[in-house]
Amino acid sequence: MCSPSSAPASRPALYFMHGGGFYGGDHRTGLDQILETAERFGATLISVGYRLAPEHLYPTQINDAYAGLLWVADHAGELGIDSERIVVTGFSAGATLSAALALTTRDKGGPRLLGQLLIAPLLDDRNDSASALQMDDTELFDRSRNKFAWRSLVGDAQGGADVPPYAAPARATDLAALPPTFLDVGSAECLRDEVLAYADRIWQAGGEAELHVWPGGIHGFDRKAPEARISKAAIAARHNWLERLLATT
Repeated sequence: MCSPSSAPASRPALYFMHGGGFYGGDHRTGLDQILETAERFGATLISVGYRLAPEHLYPTQINDAYAGLLWVADHAGELGIDSERIVVTGFSAGATLSAALALTTRDKGGPRLLGQLLIAPLLDDRNDSASALQMDDTELFDRSRNKFAWRSLVGDAQGGADVPPYAAPARATDLAALPPTFLDVGSAECLRDEVLAYADRIWQAGGEAELHVWPGGIHGFDRKAPEARISKAAIAARHNWLERLLATT
């Protein structure tokens, strides 16, 4: 956890979960961008260290993330955090856990989240969308790697009938009453269509979602080429959304 030195006494919090396909990384992974974002908005950054698959199968990861969120909410005052302005966020598998956490907090009655910022999330373990088939064997994170990630998380249940929404959020039958949601994805990655479908289902349920599909973007394009025009546009779009979201409170 870290806070800008000039941050206000009661400030927003970005509750961040790292990527790594559920099986790699730690709470220090992928912090460059999110640290800059936290500083920009005078927010406290909390980076979650969850236990990794396949040594720890679902629901270990979401249980770890939820336990951490409960602790932050319970200690918000002493941490200098406004408990009404907590935004969950993550990249790739971390965005999956963010989406699962938003479903969990809704169904358990709290803590209340101000928003969820989902960057290239893995949402559907079935891995059978048009983009998954189209983008197989085309980049580092392709359909095969996506399948490996889900197998690491849920084992042999992957693709079957019994995977719960708190593992694969696309499995949720009801996406109503979620916090305002930002989703982005590259047009040239296997996750494209499941992200589109998730945004569409949030709209159908009466929810608020902002969706960006970045032309030609592959998985993690903004991390691989942060100085590219498309990467700068993607980061700016996230910041614009956060600015509007935080202005509502």
